[in-house]
Amino acid sequence: MTKADLVDQVTAIGDLTRRDGEVIVDTLFDAVIGALKSGDKIEIRGFGSFRTRQRNARTGRNPKTGAKVDVPAKRVPFFKPSKELRDSVNPNGAMKAKPASKKADTDHIDPHHPPAM
Repeated sequence: MTKADLVDQVTAIGDLTRRDGEVIVDTLFDAVIGALKSGDKIEIRGFGSFRTRQRNARTGRNPKTGAKVDVPAKRVPFFKPSKELRDSVNPNGAMKAKPASKKADTDHIDPHHPPAM
């Protein structure tokens, strides 16, 4: 979905012009961006929350040349979906992997990491 598609859906809901829909969508995005810039957390019940996370400085690598590059510390936006949103995307629930049987664990013993006694 693009921003234009979102504007179309907003204008279809009410008796709004396309310009009104654009203003609503832009205002919502500007409010979220402004809150994240100031370090605030945005929580929309039933949808999710937006916040920033701190990434530490690190040494990266230029993929084209292979040269080392210093990447400075920075804040990055992060979205955490609500339980309701996750459940609506996965209506049958996430298929949990079955725990491996104990017999399967003892069939193969890694010589570098022996089992605890």
